[in-house]
Amino acid sequence: MSETPSDSDRTRAHVFVTGRVQGVFYRANTRDTANERGVDGWVRNLDDGRVEAVFEGVPDAVDSMVEWCESGSSDAEVDDVKAEYEEPEGLDGFEVRR
Repeated sequence: MSETPSDSDRTRAHVFVTGRVQGVFYRANTRDTANERGVDGWVRNLDDGRVEAVFEGVPDAVDSMVEWCESGSSDAEVDDVKAEYEEPEGLDGFEVRR
């Protein structure tokens, strides 16, 4: 039986990734991986060279995305991942923001 998770079954991680993570398809790979795992949210580049992302979904899927960020795309060189867990806002779908 498949049910749509309610907000009480969901969590949200707000993530900042430091390293060589721009210009290496990091955002596109994040979007594709989030879609494969059924995670909603967004990802964008920051002016200081970091990547910022928000993941919303069931806790196991969100945790797997935070863990995935530690390697990211094959050309990325991730130095650090900081994640803060917050209340979900009910995002639907995943987008690359500019």
